[in-house]
Amino acid sequence: MKRKLLLLLMIMTIALSFTVACSNDNGSDDSNKMKVALILPGKKDDLSFNQSMYEGMMAYADANSDKIDLNITENMYEVSDIEPALLDFADQGFDVIIGHGFQFMEPLVKVAKQYPDTIFLLGTGYKFEENTAIYDVSLQDGGYQMGVIAALATQSNKIGVIGGADVSEIYRGHEGYKLGAKSINPNIEIQEVYTGDWTDTAGAKEAAVGMYDSGVDVIWHSGDGIGLGVVQAAKEKDKYVLGNVADQLKLAPENVLSGVVYKWETVLENIFNDIENENIMNLTDEERFYIITAENGGQTYAEINDPKGWLASDDLSKIESSWNALKAGEIDFSVIKEPTN
Repeated sequence: MKRKLLLLLMIMTIALSFTVACSNDNGSDDSNKMKVALILPGKKDDLSFNQSMYEGMMAYADANSDKIDLNITENMYEVSDIEPALLDFADQGFDVIIGHGFQFMEPLVKVAKQYPDTIFLLGTGYKFEENTAIYDVSLQDGGYQMGVIAALATQSNKIGVIGGADVSEIYRGHEGYKLGAKSINPNIEIQEVYTGDWTDTAGAKEAAVGMYDSGVDVIWHSGDGIGLGVVQAAKEKDKYVLGNVADQLKLAPENVLSGVVYKWETVLENIFNDIENENIMNLTDEERFYIITAENGGQTYAEINDPKGWLASDDLSKIESSWNALKAGEIDFSVIKEPTN
């Protein structure tokens, strides 16, 4: 009797499993989904440039799981490795291939020419093919806000900014930072360093330590591995640091004052809508730029964390007013000129 009951239970379990499998597969034929490859230059949990795109792409993919089949590759930083990776995904028949970073530009436009039916998306850059589009950040918005916060918080009248490569969006961010700081205090001293390499954590830390030792007490960094170095320096010197791309408070709760936060999902929906409607290849170069800004909600800033008590209530009001002006498009950035390189 027990053996018959056990057999019956096994049959019921198999039948139930089959039913669940069929129900999960109902209406979700993977062959009809858009195959998307996201290639990140760093780790998806870096609390910076890579994590912001990973989270934005995952949010979009989860909301459109019936339409998107997503593949993610991490730590593809070296230019020499990028072209083979792009070719591999294109050969596998991926519909959309995303290279998340400026270093992807040259290999991406080269491979795009060889696969005219594949859509290639470039994270920051300026070169196009007919089957490519670019998503970028109006970093002067976030930079301006960080400059305002730094200028209001500093006790020494000396602030700093540290970047990786001196490329277009980072240059704009740094210039926005200077503009924001000088809107508060035209005579503020601003020190600036580019390490030349996004992954140079040690070099960025050394530069930050030098700034702090010279009297700087607030530094904004513009992302990736260099950011980790600046945060480490802020902890060692017990000064303030402003983050970029993601909220980095948990890295140094006593030293991270605020930071720019990217929301890539703000433009991802527009990009994929255009891809679905077969519009990408019909757009002008200007229309194939998808930019996250303060105005469209693609940028915000992390909640102010001021354990040192350097910001008064009036300062906090000025910070909020500054952000409202940015969201309303009231800040004039025409004085910022693109770099000549």
